[in-house]
Formats: sequence, structure tokens, C-alpha cells
Amino acid sequence: MARILGVLLPDNKKIRISLRYLYGIGPKRADEILTASKIDGEKKMAEIKDEEIKKIQSYIEANFLVEGQLKQETKEHIRRLRDIRSYRGIRHILGLPARGQRTRHNAHTRKGRNQAVGGLNPKVTKT
Repeated sequence: MARILGVLLPDNKKIRISLRYLYGIGPKRADEILTASKIDGEKKMAEIKDEEIKKIQSYIEANFLVEGQLKQETKEHIRRLRDIRSYRGIRHILGLPARGQRTRHNAHTRKGRNQAVGGLNPKVTKT
């Protein structure tokens, strides 16, 4: 398996698909990286040579924020919103959707599990 920026990329997939395993790289950026590096995107990752991997890695480092740097920047943006107590920051603090979605019927993954009033389920009794 090839390693780019600390991430193991699968050998059995095409390189244009394997690059998407990097956080911050999607289909469009993967194709952009391959055209700039002059590498065929239909090749399997196992067929790629070390010099081509170095080309890809150097292009990514020069032009994009990916992996840890991108995650850190995202956390800093959210922290700034929380510190200035903006509407979006308060929604992040409360664990609710921050971009105007409804919460009456949806957003269960963001809101978490329902809590009964009083904290315990009234049907469950201790014996």
C-alpha cells in the first residue's frame, strides 16, 4: 500500500479513487492533482511508481490544506464562532444544526438520544 501524507491508500483501486481517502480531497481535486502531475487516473495504485507518488505528494503539499492541517483549521473556525458567541457558535455549543435545518422531525444524529423528563424511563422499575 502506498503512503501519502501519512495515509495508507488501497492498492487495488484506481488512483483517482484512492486519492479520495485523504481528508480534504474529493473527486474534483483528485482529477486536478492527476492532470497537474501528468498521471493517468485509470491506473491502479499498485502500478504507480515512487517518483509519481512523490510528484503527487509535493503537488498536494504546495496547493492544498489536507488531513491534520485542514482539521485543525476547521476546529479553529468553530472555536472562533463559539468565542464570539455568534448564533452558529451557540448552535455548536448546544449540539444542534448550525445551518438552519429543522429540528422538529430531523437532526436526531446531531441532537442525540431522547431524555425523559426526570432522567429515568417511567416503565423501568427497580426490583
